[in-house]
Amino acid sequence: VQLQASGGGLVQAGGSLRLSCAASGNRRSFNSLGWYRQAPGKQRELVAWITISGTTNYIASVKGRFTISRDDAKNTMYLQMNSLKPEDTAVYYCNGRIAWDNFWGQGTLVTVSS
Repeated sequence: VQLQASGGGLVQAGGSLRLSCAASGNRRSFNSLGWYRQAPGKQRELVAWITISGTTNYIASVKGRFTISRDDAKNTMYLQMNSLKPEDTAVYYCNGRIAWDNFWGQGTLVTVSS
């Protein structure tokens, strides 16, 4: 199973970006999918996740600004990020879980300038 993240880039504060995570090689749907981020000098943190039933959850700092979604027909997950802040700057990683297995995509860098 492979996850390919894309969509990162440089954006000014207040701007928007949409991250994508395309999956391949999975025979079953992911039980849950999520986006993590790791800022320089900080631990990786879970930002948002979505279950197979479509239930979404967000950490407090991004609630109302970020929207996670999944398109199982395209085997792709998205993270729409609006009203970006400099503190959102980080490498973003996508994660997928099938049963007890965890899969990670490579990171995509998001830089928000003030």
